[in-house]
Order: sequence, then structure tokens, then C-alpha cells
Amino acid sequence: MKHHILRTLGQAKRLIVIVIGFTILAAGIAMIVLPGPAVIVIPGGLAILATEFVWARKLLDNVKERIHRLKKMKRKTAQAKNSYKTNTTSRHMGDSVRREDTKTE
Repeated sequence: MKHHILRTLGQAKRLIVIVIGFTILAAGIAMIVLPGPAVIVIPGGLAILATEFVWARKLLDNVKERIHRLKKMKRKTAQAKNSYKTNTTSRHMGDSVRREDTKTE
């Protein structure tokens, strides 16, 4: 009898996790077109579902990898912009110095 109760409790827990996970995932998907933090909610829903499903874990890993690549690409773009601004500023500063030198001669 105890075995059946524990088995039923385990199934109830699994069902609750599945319902909550899919609800959060659906809310995140809706937030793609509605206002809200879809980028945060969707991985949250996948993380909950990943406790029960292998496909959700694989999808979550894929999402994490894409976010990591986007952050890396954003960092490189920011560094390139900063180095361009630095080079442009120093070049302009050098031009103004040259112009001043020719004016004094």
C-alpha cells in the first residue's frame, strides 16, 4: 500500500512540474509578441521542464550556447567600436596638430 502511495505522489509531483514548466514556457513564447522578458522566461520554463525531459535539457543547452555566442559577439563588436573611436580620435587630433604646425610656419 505504501509503495502505491509513494508512486502516486511521485507521479503527482511530476505532473505539477510538467504543468508549471509548460505554463511558464507558453507565457515566455507569448512574451515574444507581447511585452515582457521572453528572453528570461523561456529558458526558465525550459529549465523546469529539463528536470523531467531530455529534449528540454538539450533545447536548454542549445539556448545557453546561443546566448553565450551572442554575448561573445557583442563583446567583440563593442571592442571593435572602442578601438575605432580611439583610432579616429587620435587621427583627428594628429591632423589638428599638423594644421597648427603649418599655420605657425
